[in-house]
Amino acid sequence: MSIPLPAVPTIDDIRAAAARIAPHAQITPLLTSPALNARAGGRVLLKAEVLQHTGSFKLRGALNRLLQLTDDERSRGVVAYSSGNHAQAVAYSASLLGVRSVIIMPKDAPALKIERTRAFGGEVVLYDRYTEDRVAIGSAIAQEHGLTIVPPFEDRHIVAGQGTLALEALTQAAAMGFTPDTLLVCCGGGGLTAGCALATESVSPTTVVHPCEPAEFDDTARSLRLGHRVANEPGKRSICDAIVTEIPGEFTFSINQPRVGAGLTVTDDEVLAAIAFAVRELKLVVEPGGAAALAALLAGKIETQGRTTMVVVTGGNIDPAMLARAVGAI
Repeated sequence: MSIPLPAVPTIDDIRAAAARIAPHAQITPLLTSPALNARAGGRVLLKAEVLQHTGSFKLRGALNRLLQLTDDERSRGVVAYSSGNHAQAVAYSASLLGVRSVIIMPKDAPALKIERTRAFGGEVVLYDRYTEDRVAIGSAIAQEHGLTIVPPFEDRHIVAGQGTLALEALTQAAAMGFTPDTLLVCCGGGGLTAGCALATESVSPTTVVHPCEPAEFDDTARSLRLGHRVANEPGKRSICDAIVTEIPGEFTFSINQPRVGAGLTVTDDEVLAAIAFAVRELKLVVEPGGAAALAALLAGKIETQGRTTMVVVTGGNIDPAMLARAVGAI
């Protein structure tokens, strides 16, 4: 018997999440750039979520979830699984609230992300992403120690928290006098895409949300085309570790399928070029998974001529060697 999906968050849930996390989260800037506008042939609004606490948008969902733990759940602690950004967000949020956190991370996650997760107070458990099941590991640890699982995207409170990004960005755009034609977001399991789609549907219904993925991990793009979830081929690799997932989340895909536009895909080389562009022209440090949406714009994966395009750079937790590799190609 299948487990019923959670209730889809409403715009009121997203607004409540925004109020809930406000004392702890940054309002990140919405930037404009003559260089970006010139490349796009239109107006580009860049949401710089790399400047969020912990260096990525993931703090929004993690905070919203942990702030709603019961007293009993707080006393026991939480467990999360993540390639790095959700890991840091949960560890940081847990530390902020005095809650124990156990974080399951792949052995090949960027060293910087593992180090920072530990620095934020997370108890890191490493696993092999190609031979082991992180969900099974997390479930076993949760059961043994009575911990609450905080998944990276298959949770209505996580999705509502991520939706605060679009709510905030669209409010900023409106204050500047702009209504985006499109909103490009980096996509892994689909939690950010889902939250942004829900917020956009209510706040700016003419804006079309497009998920952006690595070319070798285009499960959301293919699933949207086919009308049902499909998995990626095992054994593929990408430098975009933050958005490498096996298959779209069942809950997140149920939200995204009727609400978003076509998925866009980018190669690792296009991502490296976007990272270099961000350093050179925008003075921003962006990690590979956080640069997918910018890469899609710069590589011309969608029409931007004479249009207003909002792009989210979702994370800046990049290993120095990867940054050097990108800027070395300038």
